[in-house]
Amino acid sequence: MMEPQYRTGRSWWPGLKILDRYIIRKFLGTYIFAIAMIIVVVVIFDYVEKIDDFTTTHAPFKSIILDYYLNFVPFFINQFSALFTFIACIFFTSKLAYQTEIIAMLSGGMSFRRLMWPYFIASLVITITSLGLSLWVIPISQRSCVAFEQQYIPRRQRFQYDRHIYRQVEPGTFLYLRGFSGNSLRASFLALEKYEGSSMVSTLEASDAKFDSETKRWTAQRYITRHFDEKRHELFEQHRNLDTLLNLDIVELGNLNMLIKTMNIVELNDFIEQQRSKGSDSIRQIEVEHHTRYAYPLGTFILTLIGVSLSSRKVRGGTGLHIGIGIALCFSYIMLNRVFEEFAKGGSLPSMLAVWLPNMIYTIIAIYLYRKAPK
Repeated sequence: MMEPQYRTGRSWWPGLKILDRYIIRKFLGTYIFAIAMIIVVVVIFDYVEKIDDFTTTHAPFKSIILDYYLNFVPFFINQFSALFTFIACIFFTSKLAYQTEIIAMLSGGMSFRRLMWPYFIASLVITITSLGLSLWVIPISQRSCVAFEQQYIPRRQRFQYDRHIYRQVEPGTFLYLRGFSGNSLRASFLALEKYEGSSMVSTLEASDAKFDSETKRWTAQRYITRHFDEKRHELFEQHRNLDTLLNLDIVELGNLNMLIKTMNIVELNDFIEQQRSKGSDSIRQIEVEHHTRYAYPLGTFILTLIGVSLSSRKVRGGTGLHIGIGIALCFSYIMLNRVFEEFAKGGSLPSMLAVWLPNMIYTIIAIYLYRKAPK
């Protein structure tokens, strides 16, 4: 009698068989098809929404396609990669279960652990792609998107710089700018405040301050200084011709969220160290971005295990029931990610713990569903 092709107890890596290639091909094919369909819909709706801006600013069609949408697509793919991995996994696996193919595989001697192997190979391909997009490709592509939006979408321009900018230059020293313009590199008001503990010890204030991009210095025609002693007595002085160098790059004045989104992983790591040395109060937001770039792609494995374990059992509700339960779990995973990210930014939880906690919770759920899956 011919031995079954798969036997419980064999090595977990006996080589890719025809069935392995079939599962990998179908899994990745369903994932790519789902992503492609939703991208077409999103691009069409986005174009309809922005067509008035494109017409008003005379945006070249070539720039719209190459500079904007070609760079917009990687961001969207990565943003919803976990969701569509989950949907593809559930859709394909529940179809196998409904046609009793999984029962035939298990009855033929294949263990459920062995069945997971091609799924994890496909998940590894998606995870590596997602990591590459998240760490390197998307930050670069976002620069082109931001530049395009600043030039051709007027309503986006106001988000480049906030009306009131407050940055920590170094421990105990803060810079406040009001009405800064990126085009003229001028601020209607500049204030440099120094603190010892919670007490302000001195300030420097200037109107119509200008930044020199070549010398990296701030200049103003007139400025005043205030010094406070222990008894809170104030020493007020007026001066002329301010010329000062601050430990702050001009790019740090932009919208912080937009800034860190355009940094690749090396630049982001350097920026974290720079801001940590300054004692910046924005360090939590930057650390959340750093950990998210790793945690979200690696969540693909967890969602794949949940998807296969959940949809491998044939039930009366069929594919629809599996997809409904699966989407509910996936959306709750995405929601928890966003909630815990806000906790981290607010200081309620350490950044690393907050970002990785949803993965930990859903790993427990995945292990439970795996144990309950048909063997």
